[in-house]
Amino acid sequence: MAGSILLTLAFALSLFSMVMYFLTYRGAKNTLSYARLSYHAMAMLVIISSAYLLYLILSHQYQYNYVYSYSSSNLPLGFKISTFWAGQEGSFMLWLLLTSMVGVFLQSYSQKRDDLEPRVMSVFALATTFLLAMVTPLLKNPFAYVWTEPSFIDFKNINQALLSLPALQNFIFSDPASGQNFVKVSAELNSALQAAGVSMNQLIIQGKGLNPLLQNFWMQIHPPILFVGFAMATVPFAFAIAALMKNDYRHWVKQAFPWTLAGAGILGLGIMLGGYWAYGILGWGGYWAWDPVENSSLVPWLVSVAVIHTMLVQIKEQRAGKSIGRFGRFNLIMSVMVYVLVIYSTFLTRSGILGDASVHSFVDPGMVVYLFLVIFIGTFTLLGAGLIAFRWKSLEEPREADEDILSRELALFTAAVTIGASALIVLVGTSAPIFNQSVQTNFYNEMHVPLAIIVGILNGLSLLLKWKQTKGEEILKKSQFSIIATIVSTALVVFVGGVYDLMMILLAFSALFTFFVNAEIAFRIMKGNRRMLGAYITHMGFAVFILGVIASSAYSVEKDIDLAKGESVKLFGYDLQFTGYKPIPDNKYAFIIDVKKGGDSFQAEPVMYISDFNNGMMREPYVLEGFMKDFYVTPLGYDDGTETKPEGNQLTLTVNEETRVLGTVIKYKEFIKPDMASMMQGGDFEMGAKLSIEKDGKKFEKDVIMHSHDGSVHFQSAEVQELNLRIELTKIDPASKNADLVVGPITADRSTMVPRETLSVTASVKPFVSLVWIGVLVVTIGFFVAMYRRLRESWA
Repeated sequence: MAGSILLTLAFALSLFSMVMYFLTYRGAKNTLSYARLSYHAMAMLVIISSAYLLYLILSHQYQYNYVYSYSSSNLPLGFKISTFWAGQEGSFMLWLLLTSMVGVFLQSYSQKRDDLEPRVMSVFALATTFLLAMVTPLLKNPFAYVWTEPSFIDFKNINQALLSLPALQNFIFSDPASGQNFVKVSAELNSALQAAGVSMNQLIIQGKGLNPLLQNFWMQIHPPILFVGFAMATVPFAFAIAALMKNDYRHWVKQAFPWTLAGAGILGLGIMLGGYWAYGILGWGGYWAWDPVENSSLVPWLVSVAVIHTMLVQIKEQRAGKSIGRFGRFNLIMSVMVYVLVIYSTFLTRSGILGDASVHSFVDPGMVVYLFLVIFIGTFTLLGAGLIAFRWKSLEEPREADEDILSRELALFTAAVTIGASALIVLVGTSAPIFNQSVQTNFYNEMHVPLAIIVGILNGLSLLLKWKQTKGEEILKKSQFSIIATIVSTALVVFVGGVYDLMMILLAFSALFTFFVNAEIAFRIMKGNRRMLGAYITHMGFAVFILGVIASSAYSVEKDIDLAKGESVKLFGYDLQFTGYKPIPDNKYAFIIDVKKGGDSFQAEPVMYISDFNNGMMREPYVLEGFMKDFYVTPLGYDDGTETKPEGNQLTLTVNEETRVLGTVIKYKEFIKPDMASMMQGGDFEMGAKLSIEKDGKKFEKDVIMHSHDGSVHFQSAEVQELNLRIELTKIDPASKNADLVVGPITADRSTMVPRETLSVTASVKPFVSLVWIGVLVVTIGFFVAMYRRLRESWA
């Protein structure tokens, strides 16, 4: 109750602050002090509410639904803290908390700049008001009691000493199928317990706990960093709207620029920490799967990176005395879009609309929350679009006649448009599930390689160009070292690295050109003003990142193998031998694989266990990280024997692909989607492929299904008796939707191997993944160096 009251008061104060700031902007007297006081009071109440929620989690107050649903007393302290943002309500609280705190700094920053504070803070307070509305008792309130909506709680979470309580007897239920017993928790039970002098917290002595997939170090830092980036995205939006309100565009870009840099740097770091989490902990085999929810946070980051480059041009021209400067309209539109896309990202993640398309998506929150999220997006979209349309004519800036095609302005704008095109492609693909469509991973890869090549070339070229115009011979003279170094390095990539794909060669050339141009300039200015190094550091990090992506994505090798105990298997130059398993802490099992290569040897120990959280099979990969390459092992399953192996033609199909085998045309028509929520939690699920089979004018449709039950995987085959044809599914990948099939006659001989203890794994070698992480770190450092410089300039 106390938490709900605090949030309701905070909502009222945020709304009041917004009104007072707007009245101040409109010329009202004696309202500014009320606006400031109410905003700071709101921020303080949000901080107190957040601290109170954390206290409830750490003190095991299971009468609160959020605490019961995500926490438990046996979690380590770090994991208990991370339950604060594990669910919908808590993650909204985290976003609200960080946004409110950013607003405190923004208020201090803006109050020293003429009449900027009332305009900027009225917009910013609108954002905090919407976030507060989301966590009030009417929507996703983290302080709702467990009996607010009836639910069934397992006996294992109930105080056994109270099971004989007379008041409890009418609320005990049994499930004959599972043999489990439950207590129905409802408002009626709470009233009965109160009449008996018992509190709900005395009855419920254990929470459900945290999803095992979230029980790792990265869960403790990835979401907070991501939400800091989300909170920071509010600031450029507020500056853009403030400029449009007054129809004054002289200083807003300069003042918003350091915030945009910081937000982009933090959001990018948060996104890639999520990638490292997926790679090293979750066992997905890669750091980026183009999952719709992953993409949803990538889009605003791409837009923020695009607008940074055109903001530079506008700042440069305003210093030269222009009132608006080039790309004024573009910068306003993109600054508005960054925050609108952050809200859209939230909508995709939390509306449940991607429940069948992404393993990251939250469950359906209900129609009221769904509609509120739509209103949230619509309000900020209409506010930005409406003001830009209203001020459109006043935003015109005459183009200077002396500008040449070989100018830094044009190069930066072209780069921004290219990055914007990347954001649009990702946005379209990410939004496709809303319309019951799906986009394959290859779509993103094939579309982005040419864009990355263009961005890399433009990046290096823009630094060789002067403002306004540049002579061709000047560019050649300034780029001699960079071009020679790029050509030599690209030749090494081809002839030593074995990269022969034309697009990959061009991408490597582009990245190396970026690296050497920036490195040469950075070296020259090292002895001067080191605060100028930010952009060059960021660009070099980007180049290193791209080189890492080329090596690790295009040239990694992977194979599913069965390792019979005691039997050595050769793979990718390694000798692998499964020797058994051992128990490790937390009721987990490490499966031991002796790995040898040359004179070196080590033990790979992937982990599998049955989780108490949902009785599902959980898998943790083993990764031997190195600068040159990573050796990666993901456990698939364990058996003490070998299943019957079907004879036939082996093939792999993607969705909508068809092939001819044994005189029969087989087409993969549709991917049968799994229950993503159950799959993410390690529960039971099914997925498969819908096939079309045609021969001699006869058509058939069959489904081949993979069933996962209690951690065991079984495949359901399909038979077409008229064609004497049997189709068996041996593997299906939910990310790429590729299906591995074995096609043969029904009457084929089916041999059986001698039963043997066997571990099934996916083993892979991924070259130069280290460059991906190094590149991300360098990019982040560069963003903050640039932010420091631009922050100092904004005070001038």
